[in-house]
Amino acid sequence: MTDYAEELLRVPELLQMDRLLEGQTAVVTAGGGGIGRAIALLFAKAGANIVVADILPDRCEEVAEKVRQIGRKALAVPTDVMDTDQVRAMIAAADAEFGRIDVLVNNAGGGSKRLFVDQSERSWQRHVNLNLFSMFAATHATLPIMIREGRGGAIVNVSSIEGSRACPNFAVATSLKAAMNGFTRTLSLEVADHGIRVNAIAPDEAITPGIFAAAIAPAGEQKVDVGPSKAVEAAAKRRIPLGRYAGADECAQTALFLASKMSSYITGTIVAVDGGTWASSGWIRNRKGEWVLAEVYEEDDA
Repeated sequence: MTDYAEELLRVPELLQMDRLLEGQTAVVTAGGGGIGRAIALLFAKAGANIVVADILPDRCEEVAEKVRQIGRKALAVPTDVMDTDQVRAMIAAADAEFGRIDVLVNNAGGGSKRLFVDQSERSWQRHVNLNLFSMFAATHATLPIMIREGRGGAIVNVSSIEGSRACPNFAVATSLKAAMNGFTRTLSLEVADHGIRVNAIAPDEAITPGIFAAAIAPAGEQKVDVGPSKAVEAAAKRRIPLGRYAGADECAQTALFLASKMSSYITGTIVAVDGGTWASSGWIRNRKGEWVLAEVYEEDDA
């Protein structure tokens, strides 16, 4: 029997949910809510010990406690990811606690809606720190640990389909997601010899607290929980091929795939988790000449 045939016989074993990340340690930035929370809890169910980094201490500890209830170890590290020193300290704490980091999920990010001409340099810097420098700092601190342990590893960046298309009123945030995609592809080549895989998921909008709020909340404050209205949900059926917004759990499932042995030969890839939105596009102009998404399009404006 060939080695390949032997591996095929092991497929059911590799696909056992609670063994996909058995004994591994995963770090999740912005792990206290939304997609990050869903990733942290799903990874715990897959067997990983979890390091939760979040700017809100209560959310951070709440997710860590849920991980413990699942039966895994957890470390809650309140972290403002816009402070690279705090990010490095969080990674050091993870290493000190578990002696290994096998998976890093760079989930922190966000953007505020406004025309670029109306956006201040202070806002540019804040967006850069939140979306890009946080990822750079966490990755730069984690790679030596992965290399030291010699087991390989997986880095999963949470990007956006906006990193691959135009997104009026979000010029800075969109350009940073495009940079994240470029970083993902390039870094995957640099660390391949160490068995470290680097991939990204690219959601469109997912049902999470605050996703429908108009702007990022100030640092340290919770986003307003604004869910989709009936009109917005109806528009999703027109704009999104699968007819609905994603659940945070669906983003988490894709992240788990990229972090686990199921994707052992996948690296340097950006996986759209968008219900087909990237394939169909979705930006239109109304009669006033304004760029709008279909979800806010009014029939009278046609």
